[in-house]
Amino acid sequence: MKVDVARLAFSRLKRARLDALADAMAAAAVISLPWSTTATGILVTLWLILLIPTLDLDAVKRALATPAGGLPVLLWLMAVVGMLWADVSLAERLKGLEPFHKLLAIPLLLAQFRRSGHVLWVSVGFLLSCTVLLIVSYAHALSFDKLAWAKGLPGVPVKDYITQSGVFAICILGLLYVLADAWLAGRRRLALALAGLAALFVADIVYVTTSRTTLVAIPILIMVFGLMRLGFKGGLVLVAGCTAIAAILWVSSPYMRFRVSSVENEVSLYRAEDAVTSSGLRMEFWRKSLQFVAQAPLTGHDTGTIHALFSKAVTPGGGASSVASSNPHQQILAVAIQLGLMGAVVLIAMWTAHLIMFAELGLVAWCGLIVVTQNLVGSMFNSHLLDFTQGWLYVFGVGVFGGALLKQNAMGGQLASEAPATSALSNPV
Repeated sequence: MKVDVARLAFSRLKRARLDALADAMAAAAVISLPWSTTATGILVTLWLILLIPTLDLDAVKRALATPAGGLPVLLWLMAVVGMLWADVSLAERLKGLEPFHKLLAIPLLLAQFRRSGHVLWVSVGFLLSCTVLLIVSYAHALSFDKLAWAKGLPGVPVKDYITQSGVFAICILGLLYVLADAWLAGRRRLALALAGLAALFVADIVYVTTSRTTLVAIPILIMVFGLMRLGFKGGLVLVAGCTAIAAILWVSSPYMRFRVSSVENEVSLYRAEDAVTSSGLRMEFWRKSLQFVAQAPLTGHDTGTIHALFSKAVTPGGGASSVASSNPHQQILAVAIQLGLMGAVVLIAMWTAHLIMFAELGLVAWCGLIVVTQNLVGSMFNSHLLDFTQGWLYVFGVGVFGGALLKQNAMGGQLASEAPATSALSNPV
């Protein structure tokens, strides 16, 4: 009897250690996202190796039975079926399917973090990672002319400016919730310190390097925060204050004014001369994409056919219409071209299910809502769900915070995320 008890205790200890290692590896993968695609790929693989032996199959089945966990898998299945009839090579079909694979991780993460107590490993780790990147970004921008090895844009030491400003935006909105709670709780020094950190993230976006998509996403998220957290009147005050700050930033940042005002010039050059500009290329890709969808509206042209379709639609010359893209730079169009309007409906239903899941009060729900809303807004101008970094941010954001929220609701809301956010920082969920 004593031997059986000892074995049971050892088995539980071993399981607990594997669970903690899987949680740590998930956190490590998220921490690596702003920095390295290769590192993230390796860490995601290690996370799966550690997770699979500890998976609760019943929990995975429950996740798959919900719209939040089941719709991503349905979208993947549609992409798999779309491979069967695609009029392109097997290599192109597999390449087209590859970005959908990450969606399979959502129900696994929902099951994992529904039992886990380590959601703060992921959220705080991500914030610290982005803070280090912020410091490196300023150093890179200030010393760019003196660095013989420096490439790309000043202030963008790794990856690209879209990724960098996107992860900084997530940090800004997350800090906004925590500093608001700290201020209301009377912890003014902490609130001011968090406000200062948020201001440094804002300054990097405004003065160093920015994505125009981020400039659209941040105001939308601020309005959502104001309505959910402060009510209608408080939301109006917050929006008014942020509008005043935005006006000051607009006047003080020639770089931001140039980034925004250049859109009109880029569109005009495209329309007049078929010029290859950022905005012009998007308009050209969207125009052709709508034609592709109209040719096969219900079921699409099947998985992996985007590049072949654009290649057939190019015109002679060196203008925007001569570019054979493999990405329409719009997520709904990217899905509809391959999987038709049926696929687009599933995509929109998935976004809706995840928005509904996070439509609650609390820090955990707010963090999940930030990730989903930013991905949705960004996907109107880019294929963010199927891009590597933005896609994995979405998958981990939905899976980790969604799982923690399910655990919170199952336990009657008695988790740290329902307490003031400043308490959640010191009491793990």
